[in-house]
Amino acid sequence: MEYSVIEEKMQKVIEHLKDELANIRAGRANPAILNKVMVDYYGTPTPINQVGSISVPEARQILVTPWDKSMLGSVERAIQKSDIGINPLNDGNCIRITFPELNEQRRKELVKECKSLGEESKVAIRNIRRDSIDKVKSSQKSGEITEDELKSSEEKIQKITDKYVDSIDNIISLKDKEIMEI
Repeated sequence: MEYSVIEEKMQKVIEHLKDELANIRAGRANPAILNKVMVDYYGTPTPINQVGSISVPEARQILVTPWDKSMLGSVERAIQKSDIGINPLNDGNCIRITFPELNEQRRKELVKECKSLGEESKVAIRNIRRDSIDKVKSSQKSGEITEDELKSSEEKIQKITDKYVDSIDNIISLKDKEIMEI
């Protein structure tokens, strides 16, 4: 049984979870929130980080400075059309995105959203476990491995699964803490 393939699949689930959590606005400025924003750059949809620099001058502010000043309007429209829910301020040279303080109710909603993402990731991990155990069982039925090897493989797959489920729990608890402490 190729355990490295199982770990690789589970690692992709973890990476996807981290990407999704990076897009959750936690009241603190995180440039990753703009990763999915596409700017109309002379008729071509282009990622925002390819038309200007993105910086975080303050804890709750993102500064987008287009390399071509004529792109200010396009960048501003792209940010407004995106679903980040914040209106950008255009000062003629750059675009400022200021994140408001989160109230307690919004923080709890964000924590709930994080836990939901964590649960989806755990389901994906368990599906990988189920598929892997099914492959091992079919190998045992076809006579490729013995019953002892089947039990050993199932235990190893379960240990790998437990490791990644614990990793998801840790990632979610760190994000929850980040959201509630801001």
